[in-house]
Amino acid sequence: MWNLFFAGGVVIGAFLASNFLMTPEPIEVAPALSEDLKQYGINDYSRLLPAQLFSWDTLFSLKGLIFFVIGGFLVGFGARYAGGCTSGHAIMGLSTLQWPSLLVTIMFMIGGIISANFIVPILLSL
Repeated sequence: MWNLFFAGGVVIGAFLASNFLMTPEPIEVAPALSEDLKQYGINDYSRLLPAQLFSWDTLFSLKGLIFFVIGGFLVGFGARYAGGCTSGHAIMGLSTLQWPSLLVTIMFMIGGIISANFIVPILLSL
């Protein structure tokens, strides 16, 4: 019963946000970030997610395969292997002073830094 209320709230909230809370102006991006993104061919800021990364054309390309299919598998595998997701470990595990959650959260951060600074720029240049 409560699941229906939750799902209905999600649908109603999404409708309200997309119809009444959106601004017609393009997303504002810091000039330094904009210059970095131009190097990877991302220059469309008309939506929340760049069309050069999140579109049907990109989904069915090598870049889309790597980002979405292989990346999704790795996230799922990592969450299962680590015994929980990033927010579960970082919020619940650290708040209860769990040693494994501290270790896993540190590893998540290191993996994110390596991915954002080294792996994603290589994949974006494909």
